[in-house]
Amino acid sequence: MRKGGVTLVFHTRVTSFLATCKCDCFLCLGHSNLGFDFKFLGLYADVLEVKPSPAREMLSLPGQRFVARQPILDCAQKVFGYEILFRNGAEDYFNADADPELAARSTLDSSLLFGITTLCDNRRAFVNCTREVLFKDLITLLPPTQAVAEILETVEPEDRVVAACKRLKASGYLIALDDFAPNDPRIPLVEYADIIKIDFRATRPEERAALIRRFSSAKCKMLAEKIETPQEFHQASEMGFVYFQGHFFSRPELVAGREVPASQLHYVRLLEMVSRPEINVLELERLLKQEASISYRLLRYLNSPIFGMALEITSIRHAMAILGEREMRRWIRLVVTVGAAEQACSELILMGLTRARFCELLSNRVRAHGDLFFVGLLSVMDSILQVSMEDLLKQLPVEKETKAVLLGQKSKLEPVYQLMLASEAGQWSEASALAKLLDLSEQEVATRWWQALNWAQEATSSA
Repeated sequence: MRKGGVTLVFHTRVTSFLATCKCDCFLCLGHSNLGFDFKFLGLYADVLEVKPSPAREMLSLPGQRFVARQPILDCAQKVFGYEILFRNGAEDYFNADADPELAARSTLDSSLLFGITTLCDNRRAFVNCTREVLFKDLITLLPPTQAVAEILETVEPEDRVVAACKRLKASGYLIALDDFAPNDPRIPLVEYADIIKIDFRATRPEERAALIRRFSSAKCKMLAEKIETPQEFHQASEMGFVYFQGHFFSRPELVAGREVPASQLHYVRLLEMVSRPEINVLELERLLKQEASISYRLLRYLNSPIFGMALEITSIRHAMAILGEREMRRWIRLVVTVGAAEQACSELILMGLTRARFCELLSNRVRAHGDLFFVGLLSVMDSILQVSMEDLLKQLPVEKETKAVLLGQKSKLEPVYQLMLASEAGQWSEASALAKLLDLSEQEVATRWWQALNWAQEATSSA
């Protein structure tokens, strides 16, 4: 089994399970609903075969940098790439006075350290480029098939900058012009640009329309930044923008009186069932069997490398016996989230699973009450199902503190929840303060976030 970046190789005989593990820890859970006391083995492993995964080794390197990312989506809300957001080290907070040259170097270093594949999930990586980054061709440390040189608005189009753009184009790199505005001094660079980014908040509609008419072409695509609502996304799309950046995809497009769509009700029923204090195993098995796609996906997950089971799990009842109640709840919630999001933006699935795993990895350290994995998943379910969080929670028997934090009310879970959001958004000062409040080191928080992201990407690739 894979847990926290460590691969555990289990013995498969039932007698080994029962003889070896007698505790009541996170993974060693009794399951008596099937007529015998079956233990889910979590701690007994062949020590010689326990090895950290590559992601774990990578994340434990000295001098680890703090990096976040923001998705860039296309008109179909598919992920085209990510802009890399950075913080230069564990103590040097990113702020308005930070040296942009140092910050850009930190981004490149972080990309190499964490691995461009993990960081951007095989999508394009938009890296902010200052004059010096361009002059020294630092972007060429990253592969041209994935990197996009995002030239900042502070870069003047002098001869050396133009020469750098020519070198990048000759090497196969894409070039983006950041925060392009009317009468922008970087107009001489437009002929080398593949993408022009326009701040939706800093420009008027008529200015955006004029920029699109002048610069948009088959060669040069327009990207709208700071798109915060579904309505703004639709407006920008109708204007002719091709790519979109902002938080619009993670916010539900609410319609007065809308209920959970009939096609999604079975997902809500399953979530409701596995959220009850006591699970009726026979009823759960019956409901899972009625949903063939969910049963199929669940068995695929449990037999995939991310789970690492030595046995092949062949049926829902077999899964219940092997996993135990707590792990079964966890994996059904995961599968339900992925299934419900099939028609939603793919980034929502990755976001929800990353949040869930991050909260789970911190649960023992912060001694929080409640199922933090479920809190992370529920944080995106309103957007997945396109209903308000309040209406969704009316249908689920969640704990008081979980309900409060998801509705933005006072809750004991608020520090962990806000730390999750700050880590995701690259809000380093806020994340630092929350980590201190929770008695966590910044290094541990950063490491847990990257472990969660890596886990989520493996999980979605197994879907």
